[in-house]
Amino acid sequence: MKPSRLHNVLTSLMQQRWPAFIWGPPGIGKSSIVRDIAEKASLPVIDLRASLLDPTDLRGIPSISNGLATWCPPAFLPRPNQAPGLLFLDEINAAPPLVQASLYQLVLDRRIGEYELPPGWWIVAAGNRQQDRAVTFRMSSALVNRFIHLELGPDVNDWRDWAIEHRLDPMVVSFIGVRPELLVQSPGDSPAYATPRSWQMLSDVIRSFGGYKECADLVPGIVGEAAAIEFAGFLKRSLNEREMLRIVADPSNAKLPTALDGIYMLTSWLAYSVERPEVVGASAVLLTRLPPEFGVVLARDMLKARPAFARQPGYRTFLKEHGHLLVR
Repeated sequence: MKPSRLHNVLTSLMQQRWPAFIWGPPGIGKSSIVRDIAEKASLPVIDLRASLLDPTDLRGIPSISNGLATWCPPAFLPRPNQAPGLLFLDEINAAPPLVQASLYQLVLDRRIGEYELPPGWWIVAAGNRQQDRAVTFRMSSALVNRFIHLELGPDVNDWRDWAIEHRLDPMVVSFIGVRPELLVQSPGDSPAYATPRSWQMLSDVIRSFGGYKECADLVPGIVGEAAAIEFAGFLKRSLNEREMLRIVADPSNAKLPTALDGIYMLTSWLAYSVERPEVVGASAVLLTRLPPEFGVVLARDMLKARPAFARQPGYRTFLKEHGHLLVR
């Protein structure tokens, strides 16, 4: 299930009581999607890491009142009159079996002993798969059967939309457009390997160092040696900012790149630089100068970064000629 589909499914499932379990490899965005749907619904999230709990933590500690023992629930659980929200049980299958057993009643019956989950709170859990070489314990059939199970997989188009929206470095975004198979790789002998999270990490590092050259030696330790070598080669072949500014200055006549690397770098850089008024106008002109399939890439990227781009005359002309290509 790709991220956009999972986002829609979780949003719909929030309307009923059955909890959901998201499966997927590390770094693919499970936690981010849960936080995102909660933010868009204006709901608070309690992120409960099951792997950090002891079996007795969820029930709390006893208190004696009038000769009777009552259990005081832990402060990290939603209070009785607390507004609705999401209780996120992350890394649930990284918790030992006894901790998992303590979650049985909470997940199915929405209560633990005397504690009851307040109305309006929805439970969603997430965990890595055994084949991902992450720390996992086998979940009992009794706990597994309490969830609606959803498996999250990578999707380059979804990731590009997300990356543009969150303003990841255009070098990273364009590279994944050229080498989509490097968005997610399986872990190997090296501790670093490529995932959506590690590409976001690389983007942040490039920004904090002020450029790729200043942190090139760090890249293998973020996305792995093989991906780092390919990324460096891509940057050597693609356009630099001076060349892209030359195209923006004269979009009707400037020489455009013909190689895949250069075209993806240009489209990603234009979407990243959308706050510059000259970039918006130049992009509308370039739509009809690029091959149609890359004009579609540029149009989608610009619309994601700046919806008002749809009012550009150049976009309307492109839409009349190639609007059928924009439907995917």
